[in-house]
Amino acid sequence: MFLPIRPRTPISRCAMGLFTLVNSFALPAYADLLQDSHASLEARTVYFNSDLRDGRTANPQGASKHDESAQGFIFKLQSGYTEGVIGFGADALAMLGIKLDSSAADSNSGLLPSSGHHPRHAADQYAKAGIAGKVRFSHTQLKYGALLPDMPLLKYDDTRLLPSMFHGSQLVSEEVARLKFSATRLQRYTARDSTDAQDIRLNCKNKRYVCNTSGNRFEAYQADYQLNRQFVLQYAQGGLENVYHQRFFGVLGSGAFGAGKINADLRWFDSYDDGSARAGKIDNHALSAMLAYSHGYQTFSAGWQSLNGSSSMPYLDGSTPYLVNYVQYNDFANTEEHSWQLRYDLDLTGIGIPGLNILTRYVSGDHIQLANDQEGKEWERNIELKYIIQTGSFKNLSLRLRNATYRTNYAQSARDVDEIRLIASYNFSII
Repeated sequence: MFLPIRPRTPISRCAMGLFTLVNSFALPAYADLLQDSHASLEARTVYFNSDLRDGRTANPQGASKHDESAQGFIFKLQSGYTEGVIGFGADALAMLGIKLDSSAADSNSGLLPSSGHHPRHAADQYAKAGIAGKVRFSHTQLKYGALLPDMPLLKYDDTRLLPSMFHGSQLVSEEVARLKFSATRLQRYTARDSTDAQDIRLNCKNKRYVCNTSGNRFEAYQADYQLNRQFVLQYAQGGLENVYHQRFFGVLGSGAFGAGKINADLRWFDSYDDGSARAGKIDNHALSAMLAYSHGYQTFSAGWQSLNGSSSMPYLDGSTPYLVNYVQYNDFANTEEHSWQLRYDLDLTGIGIPGLNILTRYVSGDHIQLANDQEGKEWERNIELKYIIQTGSFKNLSLRLRNATYRTNYAQSARDVDEIRLIASYNFSII
């Protein structure tokens, strides 16, 4: 299900170079730097099929479907720190994508970039890499370089073959007991299906905002406070300079409930235009909540999401919105949209099939404010099967089937979709 790395591939040259860099510091004073280092390689095979149900009737020049497969390799190196009051280290990322199957008629799935010669032809392969230097003092860490930010205001996109990558700096401090503070500043990003770093820009899904609207930089400041064993309080603010500003408040809670366990997740965003407002007026207030009850090998979940204001919720290109109703295909983040979700998870270990899990969910949204003053509606159904091989030569190989069905009544900006994704993933621990 995955391809071996040949000695002359770009990924192997990157790996050899990184190991040479680390070994060059192999002095007694750098013992912790090497002993605490971790390196892994993920081999990821993806088949992606998205059937745009209306064919080419809405856009005669557009695609009626996306149908591609590709092989990806993701190498991650996390070093330890040098000894002393102030420790130094480095983290590195190297990624390679290889085309397995694609055609001009069915390309642009997000797995592969265009070849450069023709926008409908996928490149045979592409690679990207980055390194982040890091400094540690006490319980505070500063990184500068290539980052994979995972926070409410910005979560990197890992929904296709290779993840997106952001470039900038991030400070994380845990000097105060039960309090974690972070400050992030980013200037550039590399999209999931690209090799080039670009200016950070606003996502324009369904042309909610003018595409290619970039800002000077993205900044975010966040504090997480562990109130007790059951609750975590979160607050963040930041945004894309001269485009939008955003505030976030969240509560995570968990605890025993009868014979099972209950988990609660509350998220609130307040977004508005910033500075010169390059994307125009932004005014959005998004409240989303998820309640889950687990008992034995089963989990039942219910979610609610309500957006208010004169615009949709803004978020960055190359990221995924931190909303409970962001699912496989859709985000349910349109202007004035209200949506609800029902979800069921089952671990089949309970019936003697360890490693096999089933997820199914249904999300329905309405009250969408359209330009013609009509009400938009949409729904999505997901079914996912995931199996991790438990024994034998392929132990820990993950196999996943993801299916999505999406329907809407406002085809002028969105299209009905039937989607299948097949993903095989295997992680190698190198050091």
